[in-house]
Amino acid sequence: MINFDKLWIKLEECNVSQYKLINKYNISPSTLTRLKRNESVSTNTIDLLCDILNCSVDEIMEHTKTP
Repeated sequence: MINFDKLWIKLEECNVSQYKLINKYNISPSTLTRLKRNESVSTNTIDLLCDILNCSVDEIMEHTKTP
């Protein structure tokens, strides 16, 4: 399972709000909802988030083995 818990920590560290993601970077509210629910998102979205936060993929998401 892919987990995006690290994303919310990184957003806070970088002072990037969900409002800013939606209004400045045009990330849709539905995409943010999918991220909150640890559902699938496109690699383009992951790439964009890494660019916005100036970080690597492992800083915003992680894989955990499904039981």
